[in-house]
Formats: sequence, C-alpha cells, structure tokens
Amino acid sequence: MNAHRIKQAYRRYAAVYDKLFGRVFDPGRRQAMGIINAAPNRRVLEVGIGTGLSLPFYRQDIRVTGIDFSNEMLAKARDRVARHGLSQIEDLIEMDAQFMTFPDNSFDAVVAMYVVSVVPDPERLLAEIRRVCVAGGDIIVVNHFASRNVLLRFVERALSPLSSLIGFRTDLELEDFLRAAAVETVAQTRVNAMGFWHLIRFRNTPAPPWPARELPDLSLELEVQGDPAGP
Repeated sequence: MNAHRIKQAYRRYAAVYDKLFGRVFDPGRRQAMGIINAAPNRRVLEVGIGTGLSLPFYRQDIRVTGIDFSNEMLAKARDRVARHGLSQIEDLIEMDAQFMTFPDNSFDAVVAMYVVSVVPDPERLLAEIRRVCVAGGDIIVVNHFASRNVLLRFVERALSPLSSLIGFRTDLELEDFLRAAAVETVAQTRVNAMGFWHLIRFRNTPAPPWPARELPDLSLELEVQGDPAGP
C-alpha cells in the first residue's frame, strides 16, 4: 500500500463515495454507533471519517472529533455537518491516523470503520489508537478480512496487487489483526451484506495470551441497545 496512491484513490472516490459505499456499509455503521451511544458524554475519535456518513448517528451529548487522510473526503463531511446542524461534532481534521498529533489518553472511545485495510501500516495505526484512547476505553473496528471461502479467498488474493489502485487491501487476515491489536478483544460479529465484514469491540487493556477465548457475538447486545441514534 502506497500512501500517495491511496490519497489519489480517495480523491477520485470523494464525489461518488456515498453512492458506492453508503447504503451497503450502513448496517455496520449503525451497529458501531449502537455501542458508542450506549454511554453518555464521551469524547470520541472517529478515524477515517471519510464523507461523514456516520456523523448523524452520534447522540447529542457525545463530543466527536473526526480525522481523515483525504481533504476531498473531509470537505464532504464538513458539508454534512453544516447541512444537518450536527452540534456534537467538535472538529474534522486532515490527519494521518498512523501519526496522530493528539496527546495520550485524549479520547474515551475510538471508532475505526472501513479504514484498517486502507492504511499502509495497520500495526502502526493500532498503536496510535491505543495511545490516544484512555485505559479501559472502547475501540470499535469495522472492517473486511480475508475470507475462509476458497473461491473468495482466491479472488481476494488475485486483487491484492491492485490494492494501491483501488485504495484498500483485500487480503488482511483476521487472526493477524487480532494479534497485532494487542488489546483485549471483548466481542465480535459479522455485519453488512452476507456478513463479509466484521465488527470487533476491543477494550484498551493488554490482550490476554493468544489464542484468545471464544468471543461472544455482539449481535445480541446490539439488539438490546435498540436505536443507535440515541436520545
């Protein structure tokens, strides 16, 4: 993955991103917001905010900062905030998530949706997320990982050389990601069309020895929480 080519790819995506990835990724966004909105008055960082499709789902008493690598995507997000009067959005900043400028322990929770496969160095991203999140805070990741289906896995590997052109990796392994996260994995569930994406909830505490215990499915918890938009 090449940072310059990724930036070029998302410059092209900016005008059509909502149509291409809005509705199809919406269930994952809503489920992530269901977790975040369960606790009031939190300081939340969303990494890879893109065009801001998730922003209207945050409850009013949460203070949200969003960052993205693409100024073109951020322009769309700022327009969305203005159009919808989203007062809970404190700041939208152009920033490389692998090298954040925030002080340690700046946020009560960090959300990273559809971004882990985009950055050149996912381990560096995870280290930065751990640094800026308070100890014990929520880290919510929504992402696609390499399929265990033989046919789909073949297609993903065939597309891997095109990663910089299309703007994301297709062959990131879930087990490798969970090891690299180095924080406690609380639960996970499959989201979006046909369950090809995973929603993973981490707690910002050191991970137990690998292999981790079997994880509960988040879907039951999310059903209890109800409307992710909150009060």
